[in-house]
Amino acid sequence: MPNHLAHESSPYLLQHQNNPVNWYPWGPEALARSKRERRPIFLSIGYSACHWCHVMEHESFENETIAAIINERFVAIKVDREERPDLDQIYMNATQMMTGRGGWPMSVFLTPELKPFYAGTYFPPTSRGGMPGFDEVLRAVHDAWTKRREQVEEMAGQLSTELNRAGQATGGELSRILIETAVNQLGRAFDQTWGGFGQAPKFPHPMDLSLLLRFWHRTGHAPSLAMVRTTLDRMAAGGIYDHLGGGFARYSVDARWLVPHFEKMLYDNALLAGVYTEAFQATGDPNYARVVRESIDYVLRDMTDPAGGFYSTEDADSEGEEGKFYVWTPDELEAVLGEAAGDTFGRVYDVSDAGNFEGHNILNLPKTLAQSARVLGRNEEELSAELASSRAKLFAVRETRVRPGKDDKIIVAWNGLMIDALARAGAALGEQRFTAAAGAAANFIHANLRRADGRLLHTWRHGKAKLDAYLDDYAALANGLISLYEATFDGERLVEAARLLDIVLERFADREGGGFYYTADDHEKLIARNKDATDASVPSASALATTALVRLGKLTGDRRYIDAADGALRSAAGLMQQAPTAMGQMLLALEFQIGPTYEMVLAGDPKH
Repeated sequence: MPNHLAHESSPYLLQHQNNPVNWYPWGPEALARSKRERRPIFLSIGYSACHWCHVMEHESFENETIAAIINERFVAIKVDREERPDLDQIYMNATQMMTGRGGWPMSVFLTPELKPFYAGTYFPPTSRGGMPGFDEVLRAVHDAWTKRREQVEEMAGQLSTELNRAGQATGGELSRILIETAVNQLGRAFDQTWGGFGQAPKFPHPMDLSLLLRFWHRTGHAPSLAMVRTTLDRMAAGGIYDHLGGGFARYSVDARWLVPHFEKMLYDNALLAGVYTEAFQATGDPNYARVVRESIDYVLRDMTDPAGGFYSTEDADSEGEEGKFYVWTPDELEAVLGEAAGDTFGRVYDVSDAGNFEGHNILNLPKTLAQSARVLGRNEEELSAELASSRAKLFAVRETRVRPGKDDKIIVAWNGLMIDALARAGAALGEQRFTAAAGAAANFIHANLRRADGRLLHTWRHGKAKLDAYLDDYAALANGLISLYEATFDGERLVEAARLLDIVLERFADREGGGFYYTADDHEKLIARNKDATDASVPSASALATTALVRLGKLTGDRRYIDAADGALRSAAGLMQQAPTAMGQMLLALEFQIGPTYEMVLAGDPKH
């Protein structure tokens, strides 16, 4: 019998509707029951493309014994982090404070007053590998709640106080040195061999790459351009890129971009299409234009609703196996391409009998096309044409496989990022179809995700829009509309961007501390009102709002927007100084604000 999730619209919540766990969605019914029965809440937060969320569901939430413990002792609430990023931010901060790390699935235990007192991420069903079993965790938490409740509630209260202090912006003076410090830190973290920053697992960092590109453009600082080019070249050659269908996976589990965590997210492809567009504009390298076109074509082909909006994610798993949709064997290549072309393709794209991923092969390019042509003794143009034909044949066969699951809800913020990427790519590459797709998505949101008073709603699926929008919804959409105006000179796009930013200034601004809250002043009251100040997989909402305000202010000359951006930048100056590599988007906003003149304070000769 389905639980309380059966009437939800989120694909992630619907995946759990038949679990024996008596799940509730976040809402009055579950919260009231917890208070009425003085029963703690077990809050599980994840998303549909999350591999380990699926694992924990199968191991624990489909386990009758574990479900019985949860149902007897807790009120179980399941949350889609993509629908409720406000909850995700608050309780992820709590999880990181308690454990020193975060991730999904997030498993948090709350008092009936919604204050967290114990947290973790994935737990195996029973203890293994030094990890406590989830059955043990549930019993220990219940034991603490029943026998040491006063102590638990005191600790939860202290933690909640800390949550309200965390992430508050620290003010300071604005200076170009903030940008130069970030460039220096990125240089120290840069992987000279494989590109990117740090070691495994490796994430793309599109905001930081964009900052480095703009810094190079302003100053001629050659190492900044070199960091960008090495990273973009290695990513486009690696397994993180889909060489048959276009588009990027979420991140690489290794340092060399070979083995991705196979889920594909709309926001990654929007942000990376934007960076590759800028790199093409900076260098004229046709390979970057190719990656942009292929990545956008993936989104337009596989992630676009007939009404014009863009879907959220594709899973890593298909048929219960991570990456199964994407991998190949030499025999499969030969069956599709024939012996000679299959052998050539395998040698170029690293397909072998031994495999490079659990006995299978992730397509990647260890050598450039020119290097492969020399090794094979082939004419480069002829080899390129043969490989293009082979990719098309393999793609057609791959399309007959069981596809990964798709989360087809439409989120305004992520659509705003995609509108921005489409508008800029359309203008830079002369692709009118990209600009048209950006306009269609903007029209879709205007028609389907706006309330009568002009306020936005956050998400739409199968004809139903819901949930009051967050700061990043307004900010990302406004930013995309400004780019759409710059690509088309349709003045109504700029007018609509101004309407959205006026709501930001009215409803989200922190008039005392500066900057912006993530939720509006009339949002559901939670245990903390968070400021989304630092970048994660997406740009921080505060930084996106600041970027849009800077751009709109400079386009219109309206001092309200310029001054609001200046105030937000000053409120974030301390964070930009303390954690520059987590503030890429805010530093981009600063770069927009202060203009082209730099006093170089870089280590070494800036030209070399």
